[in-house]
Amino acid sequence: MKIVFMGTPDFSVPILDALATRHDIVAVYTQPPRHAGRGKDLRPTPVHARATALNLPVRHPISLKSPDEQAAFAALNADVAVVVAYGLILPQAILDAPRQGCLNIHASLLPRWRGAAPIHRAIMAGDAETGICIMQMEAGLDTGPVLLRQSTPIRAEDTTQDLHDRLSQMGASLILDALANLPTLTPEPQTAEGVTYAAKIDKAEARIDWAESADQVDRQIRGLSPFPGAWCMAGGERVKLLRSRLAEGQGTAGQVLHGLTIACGSGAVDITLAQREGKKPQSPTDFLRGFALPAQLA
Repeated sequence: MKIVFMGTPDFSVPILDALATRHDIVAVYTQPPRHAGRGKDLRPTPVHARATALNLPVRHPISLKSPDEQAAFAALNADVAVVVAYGLILPQAILDAPRQGCLNIHASLLPRWRGAAPIHRAIMAGDAETGICIMQMEAGLDTGPVLLRQSTPIRAEDTTQDLHDRLSQMGASLILDALANLPTLTPEPQTAEGVTYAAKIDKAEARIDWAESADQVDRQIRGLSPFPGAWCMAGGERVKLLRSRLAEGQGTAGQVLHGLTIACGSGAVDITLAQREGKKPQSPTDFLRGFALPAQLA
């Protein structure tokens, strides 16, 4: 099939790779390069870099609203567009241009967690499972009918990075199935019940409140790892907590019980990966070597 691929972050890259092995990618759309790093050099998106390596034509308009951009898109004469974490709103003229429409790969079990941060929100809410949906796109935010879905359990120690990587591979496999069977698939309208919205993560959510339950703190740590990273104060130093698990123990909220086992409002958590300012993430043993952890975290 002649496919336009539209995506931007690392999550989208394995899906682009999978499609490129089976189909004709006539264009790759991604976000424009951004200034990044200490030198603030322009840096292409992960999808842009991968598409260049695959010798695929790349386009990065700042908007798709202009008649010229819409005409250029239509001129690609694509069978279908595959969209995954692209980051721009698709006007109706774009949605209508490919012969078989636009398919979105969404990292949740719709209608739960429509929106920007479905992986983070599923972990932070304590969901038992999540998954991938292949959805026919329409004008609403993740409201289109679902063609295929596949679920995966959220394991007790899964972080957003763990789930991100697993769901990306699932999405790559599922979109190939969807394209191979497209004429026979029956679109399933989303139900009005169970709709939730995965709001973009705000860095203000990352400060840990040790007075919360251990379950809540554990989900916050895992759901915000690796970005933006849940954090607390250890003495006068800000420390990121990147992996955790529930632990036995009780104490004053924020009390260091032993090692990196910290008491919460109820219960306790083991911190299994932590990062001091200016250093790499470390195991508890390495983290505590040469660092005088205070008796109370804030």
